[in-house]
Amino acid sequence: MSSPPTVRLYARPDCHLCDEARDGLERMLAAGAAFELEEIDIDGDDDLLRRFLERIPVIELDGRIVSELGLDEGSLRARLATLSR
Repeated sequence: MSSPPTVRLYARPDCHLCDEARDGLERMLAAGAAFELEEIDIDGDDDLLRRFLERIPVIELDGRIVSELGLDEGSLRARLATLSR
């Protein structure tokens, strides 16, 4: 069996939208969604900070951004469904 896909949450400390996105992703996991969650603090990488500062939280799955400025659960679920086929 292959390992579940990785969802990356690009975020930074003291970001309420990032906290909301993380909470939503954790709720999805608790409800049985099949993915690994990796959180990346953009403050630790100048390139990521430049790319994502005005767009966080940014959620990426399988190398593709599925939502910005918050969790779009519908888009993430749809993308997860295409990967599980």
